[in-house]
Amino acid sequence: MPPWAWWPLAFVGIAIWDRLLENQDRRMRFRCGFLVGVSWMFPATLWMWDLTPPGYIIQGLLYASFYGVASMVVPPSGRWRSIVLPAMLVLVAALRWNWPFGGVPLATLALSQSDAPLAQTARLFGSLTIVALVGVCGVVLSALARGNIKAAGVGIAVVAGALVLAAVAPNGSAVETRDIAIVQGGGPQNTRALNTNARDVFDRHVAATDLVQGPVDLVLWPENVVFSRGPMVEAREFDEMAALAAELDAPLVAGIIESFSAEGFFNNASITIMPDGTLLSRYDKLRRVPFGEYVPLRSLIEALPAASEFLPSNDARAGTGPAIIDTGAGLAAIAISWEIFHDDRIYSGVNAGGEILLNPTNGSSFWLTMVQTQQVASSQLRAIETGRWVLQAAPTGFSAIIEPDGTVIDRSAISETKVIQGTVELRTGRTLATIVGPWPAIIAAALTVGLAWRGNAHPRHTPEPN
Repeated sequence: MPPWAWWPLAFVGIAIWDRLLENQDRRMRFRCGFLVGVSWMFPATLWMWDLTPPGYIIQGLLYASFYGVASMVVPPSGRWRSIVLPAMLVLVAALRWNWPFGGVPLATLALSQSDAPLAQTARLFGSLTIVALVGVCGVVLSALARGNIKAAGVGIAVVAGALVLAAVAPNGSAVETRDIAIVQGGGPQNTRALNTNARDVFDRHVAATDLVQGPVDLVLWPENVVFSRGPMVEAREFDEMAALAAELDAPLVAGIIESFSAEGFFNNASITIMPDGTLLSRYDKLRRVPFGEYVPLRSLIEALPAASEFLPSNDARAGTGPAIIDTGAGLAAIAISWEIFHDDRIYSGVNAGGEILLNPTNGSSFWLTMVQTQQVASSQLRAIETGRWVLQAAPTGFSAIIEPDGTVIDRSAISETKVIQGTVELRTGRTLATIVGPWPAIIAAALTVGLAWRGNAHPRHTPEPN
């Protein structure tokens, strides 16, 4: 898993897992899968401890049990057993990326391949395609270890076919270029709103914006670096941002927080301010971080001892509609922070006309770089899935420009004050992933499990010679 990933090890891990399941009873297969899940989930989601210690423990045990059940479904023997583990990895991924409370789509097999050849297959049926192929590569190694050359050959052919198909699949086309600037204000990590002066964060981004080398067509600020009590258009910070846009003669897309504490909610949004001082467009975050931006089952959770120490006092109000924002320099699909891990928001924006993908985010609450690194990896996969350039902006890192093939052409360091500038393309056209989504991968995985169990239950018999 990022940030420590060396992508071939994913195949080795799956191969060892597959070998450990062979010829074991159902209880032992569950135990094996559960321990795989524990050793996978707890280290790779350590960032969640900062957000919610109880949530960290619960999700680790819950998702480990998912992999226990997946292992239990894998047949202990038979000619079809090898194809079930990759299929179950897909089904478990689809489930845990979305459930419960919207899921935790981090620490995924797909993210482990963001810099690997398999990443290019994401443009077929999304990141689940990568999950399936990682599983296939793993069982290929397992088959080679058993000396089953035929099974290994079939697996290699499947992977090769997917890579060829990805190479010729639709990938969009460039229509125009834009000169852009991503502003990172810098500052310390492992901070929270309670112990941070919101004005200091704003001032750091104002100062950093002075480093922009004009002319540019668009300036992007990170998520929630501007705070107001009540509507943002009534705050003095709005006027200051309008002055910056006028000075740069370029639209400014900024991440804002509007607090309505008396009403018990806040808004997390990105807005476009034009050089003439007008508010052109706005997108309100729809996918909220459970226990970070809202509390599921709040009345029950708040009854726990010391719950107030790790719960937000108010919930973010979820946005509605497609994930699209008019930047004044073209329509952009937009995924605010957590949303970059959820393919439905990205597809929503691209299918609504997004010609580029924006990911304004904020990883400054975390004391490690685990979330930030996995977010860059996710942005790489989303670029490939959509055939769009991705601009990621974070207040303390990582900020990045990513090409449609997933190549990171520039990235900031943690805590530094930096402006990343470059020329990017506005692109049109749809990939298979944005047209059909993940459902082909999910349906194929479910059918594979059913057919494998049917095949094992009714094996072919070779007639005995007369």
